[in-house]
Amino acid sequence: MLSAVIRTKDEEENIERSIRSLLDVVDEIIVVDSGSKDRTVDIAESLGAKVYFKEWEGYSNQLNYGISLCQGDWILVVDADEELSEELRLSIRRALDSSLYNVYMVNRRTYYLGSFLKHAWQPEWRVRLFKKGFVRIEGELHESYIYSGKAGKLKGFLNHYSFKSLYHQSEKTIKYSKIMALSMKRKGKRFRFYNLLFNPLWDSFKVYVIKLGFLDGWRGFFVAFFVFLYVFLKYLFLLELELEEKHGGELWK
Repeated sequence: MLSAVIRTKDEEENIERSIRSLLDVVDEIIVVDSGSKDRTVDIAESLGAKVYFKEWEGYSNQLNYGISLCQGDWILVVDADEELSEELRLSIRRALDSSLYNVYMVNRRTYYLGSFLKHAWQPEWRVRLFKKGFVRIEGELHESYIYSGKAGKLKGFLNHYSFKSLYHQSEKTIKYSKIMALSMKRKGKRFRFYNLLFNPLWDSFKVYVIKLGFLDGWRGFFVAFFVFLYVFLKYLFLLELELEEKHGGELWK
């Protein structure tokens, strides 16, 4: 039996597409909602998903809670803004029939400004299919799937509709960079000026040149720019947190 887990909050624009791509592939769909104020819950329930409310306790905690509710011995994790391509659907069925591995990875591709990226953020292999009990999920933003042994790779794509607009991408970039700065602060990471200068340049260079993002044209350039901005803000927010601590929380008056 295969169970799918989806985290949601105010995902009425995405949830139907995501759930419909799961139909006829999974036996059970578990949606963990953290207080949607739109039609997310109604849409999910109308498509046969089991919806459970859980107060937001972090990305990993929401998933682990959802997994604990699953009845299946196989788990498929999908975000609300993702959908399975037809080839990936077929590949999942074959993987469950063969059971060569206990853990499988999928290649996620991002839809960006009118088309799917072919080079920037590609390939983006992520663990998403696994036998229950063989994977432990940790982390605050970009959760880590901890497992032992070798993971198989599934054919097809996990289509990712991450950004509604450049404005939306800007909002998410600022939000996520602040979350990562808080995470680094809690882990004892200290601000260093060379990180602010070097890391953003290096990460954007990797996306644009080493990963051949420039072959995606102006889309690849925009991706590299936002990668630069995300990393730059992450360390800038870390500096701000340290200064706030030094000034007793009265940095801005």
